[in-house]
Amino acid sequence: MTTINDIHFARKCALIRVDFNVPLDDLFHVTDPTRIEAAIPTIKKILNDGGKCVLMSHLGRPKGVDSSCSLRHIVPALTTALGFEPKFCKSTVGEEAERAVKMLNKGDVLLLENLRFYDEETQGDHKFAEQLSHLGDVYVNDAFGTAHRAHASTAIVANFFPNAKCFGLLLAKEIDSIAMIMDHGEKPVTAILGGAKVSSKITIIDNILGPIDHLIIGGGMAYTFIKACGGSVGDSLVEDDKLDLAMSILEQAKIKNVKVHLPIDTLAADAFSETAQTRVFPTGEIPAGWMGLDIGPKTIASFSQIIAESRTILWNGPVGVFEMTAFSHGTKSLGQAIAKATKTGAFSLVGGGDSVAAVKQFDLHDQMSYVSTGGGAMLESLEGRILPGVAAVLN
Repeated sequence: MTTINDIHFARKCALIRVDFNVPLDDLFHVTDPTRIEAAIPTIKKILNDGGKCVLMSHLGRPKGVDSSCSLRHIVPALTTALGFEPKFCKSTVGEEAERAVKMLNKGDVLLLENLRFYDEETQGDHKFAEQLSHLGDVYVNDAFGTAHRAHASTAIVANFFPNAKCFGLLLAKEIDSIAMIMDHGEKPVTAILGGAKVSSKITIIDNILGPIDHLIIGGGMAYTFIKACGGSVGDSLVEDDKLDLAMSILEQAKIKNVKVHLPIDTLAADAFSETAQTRVFPTGEIPAGWMGLDIGPKTIASFSQIIAESRTILWNGPVGVFEMTAFSHGTKSLGQAIAKATKTGAFSLVGGGDSVAAVKQFDLHDQMSYVSTGGGAMLESLEGRILPGVAAVLN
């Protein structure tokens, strides 16, 4: 795997695919600059070598040119992250963009306008990709969040740099972190899967049963397993058409010597509301009129102990409705347990939008080994898929 550390960028212009698809408020201010900040080490390395950078990204899902999705809005946040103001080009390809690149000096950064103002981007158009290729000497992909898309800027443009393409530091770290889980993680390896539905995680479960030793299941998906095993789950979320699938997963785990851990007890509520009445029940004995919305205290203690004994940890999905304070304790407690294990030497990878939101909400973001910046891309990697944006650089 070739990264920017294998190339010296003196007198070279790097065309970098970054992921600056960040949230904006009503005044078009960036509300979470995490993805921008994550790209800075790659940019700074190239500049420190004596190179210059051309940044390309998408923002939102515009249908043609849409001023509300202009990357001009993120210039102030990028300025803060860089420590100086980048140049901005209101074109993405063509004469204006090429002219802007020619005017760059060593140490300059140029941000191009939104890639998705052009339909050719999402269509993976070769001519559009070729136009992009005119804007740099070396292609650098540092956008893990879009690596699962076969778009012009992620999978096609790399073809025009057969001997001058590499991964940025962020994307390389994402690849290495997933490999830590799937290929060479220190044992015991524990995967914590949460969220609402078994159906959304089945491919991941199938693919990770090989390398893991423990599978902790929480969130709404746990009640499908509990019901499949004969338990009563009251009004908890259940996929009744996935009961046989849940039993099949448990059987496969047994064959592969993976120990599956389901919640022992549940914090249930009589309504899906922050102010609902709550009670703790054994997970398989939830009466009608009650729904499980978080794991209970015995489960927190049990799961935390498993995490404490693990050396490699994957966390994908919350174990309760953490957005409501009343049902956030389980997710927060497991996050704290993972942080503690990480502090004592375990490797922890957190990925998936809700898991990332949880570690940020509970101020645990900096206490994990790695927090993935790409939700869909990470999930597809865990499913065993070859990401087009990764394959394009490797091939």
